[in-house]
Amino acid sequence: MKQIFQLGLLSALNIFTVFIFQWYVLIQVGPGEVTDAFFAGMAVPQLVAIVVSGSLMHVLVPLLTGESEESFHKLSWTFLLLVGALFFTATVILYFFAPWWVQLIVPGFDEAGIELTVELTRIHLIGMFFTAINGVQWAVYHARQQFLWSEFAPTLAGLFAFFLLIWALSKFGIVAAAWIGTIKIVFQTLMLLPCMGRPTFPGFRNEITREAWRRIKPLLIGNAYYKTDILVDRFLLSLAGSGSLSLYYFGQQIFNAITQIINKAIAVPLVPALSICHKSRNIEKFKFLYRRKMLLVLILCLIGLLVLMLFGADIVTLFVGYGNFNTQSVDQLLWIMIWLGGMLIGGAAGQVASSTFYSMGDTTTPTRMSVITYTIYIPVKISMFFISGTYGLALSTSVYYLTNLTLQMYLINRRWKLEHTF
Repeated sequence: MKQIFQLGLLSALNIFTVFIFQWYVLIQVGPGEVTDAFFAGMAVPQLVAIVVSGSLMHVLVPLLTGESEESFHKLSWTFLLLVGALFFTATVILYFFAPWWVQLIVPGFDEAGIELTVELTRIHLIGMFFTAINGVQWAVYHARQQFLWSEFAPTLAGLFAFFLLIWALSKFGIVAAAWIGTIKIVFQTLMLLPCMGRPTFPGFRNEITREAWRRIKPLLIGNAYYKTDILVDRFLLSLAGSGSLSLYYFGQQIFNAITQIINKAIAVPLVPALSICHKSRNIEKFKFLYRRKMLLVLILCLIGLLVLMLFGADIVTLFVGYGNFNTQSVDQLLWIMIWLGGMLIGGAAGQVASSTFYSMGDTTTPTRMSVITYTIYIPVKISMFFISGTYGLALSTSVYYLTNLTLQMYLINRRWKLEHTF
């Protein structure tokens, strides 16, 4: 319980620094074309961060856990160099071709909006490379069960970035915000280096590296497909009114922040614990841990939604009802969050369900399921947007997340009924 409290507090502080950074940009500049370009420019780097960081964490932590110190050290640097080489190449390619592919993501922007989005996207892409490196570093810390510094370092970097933003935003504009976000990730990467130890010659051809590729391949392929939800949102919302993209993104970020706190405080520490139970074939303890954490997350999310529905107007006004954030934007943000409520439940509880599969070395089942549901979801989402606009988009997202959670829970229980042992 003490560890949950400490991780929850640090994770909350870490995510708070990310959230307050975007909050400050939004209330100082105001929802409109400039902030739409800023958040749209984050789309591809954000997609890569979600796909890669999540995949690396779920695959590398179970593989590295329990390895000898020498093997652990060598494998850590092997994975770091592999990921670094891959994403350096991807960053260079995306950077130079940005003027071509950015306009495909935001077809509703005018020429000036697209030009600004390209400039901001290129800055965010530099940060994307370091975010991929962070994915390996976080996996190393979590495999060693050293959770505190991996959360504290980003918090320090985030506070530094926020205070720099306060000084620079009014002087240099939105471009400064993009550069500060990238500098923050570089600073964070440097602070997380100690756990890697001294650089060592990598071993690319070994059984664990091949096993890592076997496990991560379905995750990368699947996530690269169904996490394009981010790009679909940007595409559709670029066609909506000015500021709609910023408000929808901000509403999602509020729920994402809560989900990340729950994930890092509850789901992430659950992976090594479940992995140990799986390796020792202790199925009863495995079930107990899964069910207890799932119930805890569901209760927390339901309480949060109840508070939003009862006191949402006052809460939203308190946090964003000033600066260049007008009353109409406050109301729109509140209703977006209400219709997005299923995203909070499905996202947070879904992390516990996915972690359960990953701790058993099964990355295929949840990925296949998500690919199927996402394929059905996309045409529904597009239809709902053109029927009911931004709110229709939010409602379809809620249904999608809740459907995925229900199916994951069903598949876990079905697996236990079919298999008396692991």
